[in-house]
Amino acid sequence: MDVIEEDLLNDKNITGVFYGGSIGKGNTDLFSDIDIRIIVKDEEFEAYRLSKKERARRWGDVLFFEDYPWTAHTVAHFVAFVKVDAFYYKMKGVHPSVFLQDIKIIHDPSGCLTSVKEQSMQLTYKPGMEEMEAWSSKFLAYIHEAYRSLMRGEYYSALHYVDGLRHSVAMGWYMAAGYQPNAMGDWSKVEGDRSKLTDSQKSLLGQWSATAEPDEIISVIKLMVPEYLAIHQSLCDLLAIDRQTERIEKILGMVL
Repeated sequence: MDVIEEDLLNDKNITGVFYGGSIGKGNTDLFSDIDIRIIVKDEEFEAYRLSKKERARRWGDVLFFEDYPWTAHTVAHFVAFVKVDAFYYKMKGVHPSVFLQDIKIIHDPSGCLTSVKEQSMQLTYKPGMEEMEAWSSKFLAYIHEAYRSLMRGEYYSALHYVDGLRHSVAMGWYMAAGYQPNAMGDWSKVEGDRSKLTDSQKSLLGQWSATAEPDEIISVIKLMVPEYLAIHQSLCDLLAIDRQTERIEKILGMVL
């Protein structure tokens, strides 16, 4: 980290640097990523975005990259078994967010990042109607897709959707408890000591496993449905919207 900071803080075109993820939260372990966010002057941003891999090579011996050329971030895996997620921004693209409550600012000469963090600390998360409907629809879609895969004999495809169902329930638990959920498919900190789930919820996740056997897959899906329904009811009540019980039962009844 010292090498990274020395490189970035001595660059006059970089106007801000902060850590997110585990470093920002202060709960790192030996396997934590280095999640670093880099603010670049507007007029220099594109050049820095295009050279993001070359920049990472300054920080150590890179083993390989996870990278898409058209994005403003890169992930570098180093020989020392360190992983660095480097994201590049213009300052005008950084806005107050609950995600920016837990950040560690290491370079902020203008004070803009400090201001954004202070504003972020005033925010609280509450699921909205569109977010809730998107969550619910995705769960139902995963069930239908799993059924289609089973009918085609594509059992590993069905297992993929089972994993999506597990993740959907976990994110529903987060939403119902007032925590900002991870992005779809992101299991980071959902399990283990850093999870916000209760012990009983983590226990349920552990029980929802299946092999590539059709009967097991259907059984596990059926075990998850009551939790989905309970979360759905809780979120509908929180948002004061209709539970649409008959509609949900019809959708589930088509395949279960």
